[in-house]
Amino acid sequence: MSATKKVVVFDYGFGNVRSAERALARVGADVEITRDFDEAMNADGLLVPGVGAFSACMAGLKEARGHWVVDRRLSGGRPVMGICVGMQILFERGIEHGVETEGLDEWPGTVGPLKAPVVPHMGWNTVKAPEDSELFAGLDADARFYFVHSYAAHEWSLEVTNPAMRAPKVTWATHGEPFVAAVENGVLWATQFHPEKSGDAGAQLLTNWIGTL
Repeated sequence: MSATKKVVVFDYGFGNVRSAERALARVGADVEITRDFDEAMNADGLLVPGVGAFSACMAGLKEARGHWVVDRRLSGGRPVMGICVGMQILFERGIEHGVETEGLDEWPGTVGPLKAPVVPHMGWNTVKAPEDSELFAGLDADARFYFVHSYAAHEWSLEVTNPAMRAPKVTWATHGEPFVAAVENGVLWATQFHPEKSGDAGAQLLTNWIGTL
């Protein structure tokens, strides 16, 4: 039996840290909620949740030195997973109410308002994942996940030109228009929805992530 994986839920004031802690513990991870730099760097996996405005999340993350943690972990090939706004801030920039905020710029592109008859997009929705997705392995095509958001990334433009590197796997969902619902990009994974609030489907997804750590 493989050793229990240590996961740090990064606590910078803008995420459902307790919900994430319970969901990860449910699937067998050793979970700690902290903003301690060394603990976050040394964990097998780092989970970055996010709730609220893009700009506020970025300010909170920088105040807690989370941007350094994410950058250094990725530079060292250490797994990171972002959830909801924790995914959005991985893009180049976010625009909310006409205000543009720089993101972590791990991926090119802009997070902007959803164009849909009803906003926010709140509730359960299906996604369209690549057939070879590791994140969604073992899940049916009609599995539903819980979304709460008014903004999203509407395009994916990262191109991989090095044949030795695997191309990112991008999962899409639709609410009024298509948007990026999840990304698997090397050791950097992220979901726009909340796996910690998505019942058994979310638990399977988190199990799949922990299995890669």
